[in-house]
Amino acid sequence: MRFTYTSFVLAAAAALALAACSFAPSGEPPAMPSSGHYGAQAQVSKTVTAGGVVQSFDIGATPGPQWWRLYRSDALDALVDEGLRNSPTLAATQRTLSAAQEELRAQVGASTLPSIDGAVQVERARSPVVPGLGPEQVQYNFFAGQLLAHYTFDLFGQTRYMNSGNAARVNVQAFELEASRRALAANIVGSAINVAAFDRQIALTEQLVAVSNDAASDDVQRYAMGSLSRAQALASKQDAAAIAATLPALRQQRALAIHALAVLIGRTPDNAPSVPDLDSLSLPEHVPVAVPSDLLRSRPDIRAADAAVKAAAADVGAATAQLFPSLSLTGSMGRGGFSWPAVLSGAGGLWAIGAGLSQPIFHGGALFAQRRASIDAYDAAVLHYKSTVLSAFQDVANSLAALDNDAQTLASNEAATEAAHEAFDDTATRHRMGSLPSSATHATEARYLNARIGAARAAGQRMSDTAALFQAMGELPAPQQTSASTQ
Repeated sequence: MRFTYTSFVLAAAAALALAACSFAPSGEPPAMPSSGHYGAQAQVSKTVTAGGVVQSFDIGATPGPQWWRLYRSDALDALVDEGLRNSPTLAATQRTLSAAQEELRAQVGASTLPSIDGAVQVERARSPVVPGLGPEQVQYNFFAGQLLAHYTFDLFGQTRYMNSGNAARVNVQAFELEASRRALAANIVGSAINVAAFDRQIALTEQLVAVSNDAASDDVQRYAMGSLSRAQALASKQDAAAIAATLPALRQQRALAIHALAVLIGRTPDNAPSVPDLDSLSLPEHVPVAVPSDLLRSRPDIRAADAAVKAAAADVGAATAQLFPSLSLTGSMGRGGFSWPAVLSGAGGLWAIGAGLSQPIFHGGALFAQRRASIDAYDAAVLHYKSTVLSAFQDVANSLAALDNDAQTLASNEAATEAAHEAFDDTATRHRMGSLPSSATHATEARYLNARIGAARAAGQRMSDTAALFQAMGELPAPQQTSASTQ
């Protein structure tokens, strides 16, 4: 039975040696379908005019770093710079990457170059006493100094594959660091915009609450004078209370956003930063949109998945190479003796040299199981790469559709705001002339304030979705890849 299994192992090893391509897959990511646009519908070249801005989508443009500066706000730039500089999460990820790079250098040096060690031995000993044989006791000194060398030949590339896989894993961490940096910048920008939008909505809602309270007071007086029913007066008080009830929710959302922003930039929530006003932020007019084929090279998460495929392919090669023989050389040289004169004399020379060849024969099927496991892991890495690419395309498609719809929403809100403003001005003028009661003025002013709240919400959402698109495109520069051969 043992002979049969041994023959099977040797035959399999010979077959693998003849088919060098079976050592490892190429490690190249699979080809992905690429169309001229991301979404279900063809991408428009620009949005409608909203907020006085027409956003143009520059198809095929190269994404650039520090995209947040396109908002032209020094205060926003300072927040992002502080976050990138002080974020403990980002710093921890950077340190983890540095540790992985140093471990890779150590692994490459230890596995590709001979190891040489020095050893010194100084010993004083006493031999056992044997009655009737020689002196009663023997004491002696021993001195030795040696250099020990060891080297294992990478005959079938196992070491090379292992180092290549480890280097690819370091690249995964490097790209993940870049993705974390991009996500941090986008989260800071989004949080700052949300806080600014909440500030605008809270200020307008406070005005709306004041107007609603005035309207309720007027209706109470009219009820007391008999010109209004009690039901209508109570309805006015109910409306005013309902509007006032929206303020705590807005303030809570604002508190959550500012606390999150403080933590993102490395501060405690009680030391939250000041946030630029919504009007001080300029919406980027030109948005670069990389073609799908270029997106594969610009997004760090896709490049990390690509590096993971290369690492898994190298693991297959290493698992295959361990089925083949391994050759090692050892050597030592030095001097030794029982006294210093003997050590320094010609008789004190010591040396040794040896070679060892090992071939796996029977490991209970473990080596073949490890190779099959590495192949399965490679297939999983390829599928994960495909999933990452599809998710990236989805992110871009969603962001592009959001910006188009955001512009239309803001334009509609602005039209409603303009109409409500004109109605309020007209009603206020007629009230001053005595042709309309104050209740009519309150009603039109409330509609005007509601329209402005909707416009502020839409403007903030448009700015936030623009930041999301910049993040989805992968604007920040990609890290330098780590190569096992250069460590």
